[in-house]
Amino acid sequence: MAPDPALGLLELYDEALPHVYGYLLARCHDRPLAEDLTAETFLAAVTATRKPDAPDPTTAWLIGVARHKLADHWRRLEREQRGLRLLDNTTDDTTDPWDHTLDAIRAKAVLAQLGPHHRAALTLRYLDGLPVAHVAEHLGRTLHATEALLVRARAAFRNSYREEGSP
Repeated sequence: MAPDPALGLLELYDEALPHVYGYLLARCHDRPLAEDLTAETFLAAVTATRKPDAPDPTTAWLIGVARHKLADHWRRLEREQRGLRLLDNTTDDTTDPWDHTLDAIRAKAVLAQLGPHHRAALTLRYLDGLPVAHVAEHLGRTLHATEALLVRARAAFRNSYREEGSP
C-alpha cells in the first residue's frame, strides 16, 4: 500500500503554519477568522495532495491555497450582505422614480460599450440571474476563470459608468 501523499504536508506543517496564518491575519485583521481560514487552508491542502498529479506541498503553495480561501470568504461575505440588503429592501419615499429609469438607461448604454466577453458575462449573471457555474457553462470557461472574468467585467462596468456620469 502506497503512503498517503498528505504525509508530506504533515512534515511541512510546523514550518508553514506561521507563514500561512501570518499571511491571512495581515489581510483580514481578525484573529478568529485568520485561524478558521488557516484550518480551511490546511484541510483543502490535504484534499489537493491526494489528487492525481498533485503538486508537492510547499509554503508558497500553501499561501496560494490560503489566498483562495480568503477570496472565497470575501465572496461569501458579499453574497450574505447582498442578501441582507435585499431582505431589508427599505425604500426612500423621497426618491424620484425617474432617477431609477435614467440610471437603467445609462447602465444599458455603458453595458453596450463593454467588450463582448464582459457584456456576455454581466448579462448572463446579473440580467439573466444565472449562478456563476451556469455562466461558466454558457461561456465555455472554468468556474474560476468565469469568476475572474466577472471581477474584471464589474470593474470595467464601474469605471465606464462613472465616466459616463461625469459632466
